[in-house]
Amino acid sequence: MVSGIGLDADGRPVLQLRIAAPPAEGAANAALIELLSAALQVRKRDVTLQSGATGRTKQIRIEGDGTVLVARLDAVIRQIAARSAQ
Repeated sequence: MVSGIGLDADGRPVLQLRIAAPPAEGAANAALIELLSAALQVRKRDVTLQSGATGRTKQIRIEGDGTVLVARLDAVIRQIAARSAQ
């Protein structure tokens, strides 16, 4: 579940996600890729883990049309804001 927007240790904004899968044998990373692909309406193969495979903070690369991806991410962020306002 996409749970919100936060700040990393350097003050940069990050997307906060909650994954129920255990962090063993790549299950959590696979669940993360599945969650992001569904939320952003892209194929799972278009979402790749760039760094952070064993840590809590990760960098993800998402292939596709940048303008479309930004619009979809904006929609996800708006949904978070709407849930927070309730």
